[in-house]
Amino acid sequence: MTFAFGLSSTAQAADYPYPHYSLGDTGVHDPVLVTGVGGVPYTVFSTDLPIQMRQSSDGVHFTSAGSALPSAPSWWGSYTAGANVAWAPDVSFHDGQYWMYYSVSSFGSKISAIGLATSVTGAPGTWVDQGVVVSSGWLSLYNAIDPHLLVDKEGKWWLVFGSFWSGIYMAPLNPATGKFISSSPQLTRIASRTIFPPNPIEAAFVYQRGGYYYLFVSFDYCCRGLNSDYNIRVGRSTSPTGPYVDKMGIPLLQGGGTPVLETHDWVVGPGHSSVTFDAVSGKDLLVYHYYDGRQNGASRLGINCLMWDPDGWPRAV
Repeated sequence: MTFAFGLSSTAQAADYPYPHYSLGDTGVHDPVLVTGVGGVPYTVFSTDLPIQMRQSSDGVHFTSAGSALPSAPSWWGSYTAGANVAWAPDVSFHDGQYWMYYSVSSFGSKISAIGLATSVTGAPGTWVDQGVVVSSGWLSLYNAIDPHLLVDKEGKWWLVFGSFWSGIYMAPLNPATGKFISSSPQLTRIASRTIFPPNPIEAAFVYQRGGYYYLFVSFDYCCRGLNSDYNIRVGRSTSPTGPYVDKMGIPLLQGGGTPVLETHDWVVGPGHSSVTFDAVSGKDLLVYHYYDGRQNGASRLGINCLMWDPDGWPRAV
């Protein structure tokens, strides 16, 4: 069996690599890649009705595996304006089961919620919805979308979330339930570009490597096809709650963020990234979506390897 992920892409534009080849059903938004679900090497979960799964045996050819949830929970309707689309799933395996956090909202709205679903196998249709984890309204400090579960090196659970307005937050979770440890959890803001709206930053993902926690975020605007200017930035901290700084020492709470991937050639608006260690290739994989300039701005799955420089900073290859 041949797997896709080598050290570098053969084609390169400016300072950034092209995505590795992905064929088949790859029209995704907000992807997260999980290895080994049901014995399948690669499974991608993504935004859709309600949440779609795509699988691959080689990391190249992807086919639809159906919906994760058997149906859209009725409570979604309070947040989705009737669309019943779930955004930005975050999936990981802990304590004998898969945990999937996701968000429901409508575009440009602060009336949002983050939900949780669990499954023992991770297979399509086996996920059981566990209801709301956190919600937000127009007067809320934060926007309750784009969730990510971080389990730190001490085994503590954190929900990382947020978008635009006042930036990215995190709060402690109860590992037994996957929900907040109290009705009024302590919120820690970990990234923000400005103190004024629209403050375009979202899609936070924290990856632990060595002695650091790496906070990947997306700057600017998604979902505009060929006019999208989404781009991926990173900062790091020795503590899960920060402070996070970029390669130049600028805090991510003050607009810092070292570029990881930006628009180049036909790869437009790469963003909403996650990082997965692939045991088969032995590589860290950067997974994201982008808009294909060769196909009139169609959204596509992007995968690149991450290399780490001598100072411990990531570079897409």
